Amino acid sequence: MGKQFQILKLDATDSTNQYLKDLLRSENPMDYTVVVTARQLKGRGQMGTVWRSEGGKSLTFSVLRRFGALHVKHQFVLNIAVSMAVFDALTELSIPDIKVKWPNDIMSGSKKICGILIENVLKGEKVGQSIIGIGLNVNQTDFADLEKASSLKQITGRNFDLDELLYAVLLKLQHHLEDIESKTVKQVLTPYEKLLFRKDKPSTFTNANNEMFMGFIRKVSPTGKLVIELENQVLKEFDLKEVTLLY
Repeated sequence: MGKQFQILKLDATDSTNQYLKDLLRSENPMDYTVVVTARQLKGRGQMGTVWRSEGGKSLTFSVLRRFGALHVKHQFVLNIAVSMAVFDALTELSIPDIKVKWPNDIMSGSKKICGILIENVLKGEKVGQSIIGIGLNVNQTDFADLEKASSLKQITGRNFDLDELLYAVLLKLQHHLEDIESKTVKQVLTPYEKLLFRKDKPSTFTNANNEMFMGFIRKVSPTGKLVIELENQVLKEFDLKEVTLLY
């Protein structure tokens, strides 16, 4: 067993990532401090999207990870490690057809079951700390207008114990983050690429100007950009702000 987790449980908070960020400013929390809440009031996803969760039915938590030698240019290794940790934990629970919608939404079939938001605190050219936020839909079955969302219960028909699930994900996270500072994106990319949602399937995207285009997701670049094959076999790299997959 690796380092111990220090787990702070909150009844409700605006955002577990924000709570950890505030804690970093006021105190000196230890590596692998975890903030978990039964109700997240203002959860955020990538690019400012709102992550809504039903109180006590989903797992919403953030983990602090401190680094000494993780270079900024390799920071996408964190996205890969966290995605693979969630994948491993869910695979052990027999959740079917798990894919990663680049950069780090976790899908079961065509439904989103988990969102990940990683916020890195930089120190020069290094990542000093990373705040890893994970929102997993567990026992909720009502998603109102979110037709692309689902939960572990909706998929399997079973109820899950949130504490057990938290520990399962944390242990996988620790395993994948253990020696991550010595890895490059290239070294950890292969299993991640195999899981890419809609890989090698004709897909529709929008670009930064909201214009639609067709293409095939082929791979991820060594810096973590999505590589899409456009017409005439042209391969183009896109970063998070430049492309959205419509599915």
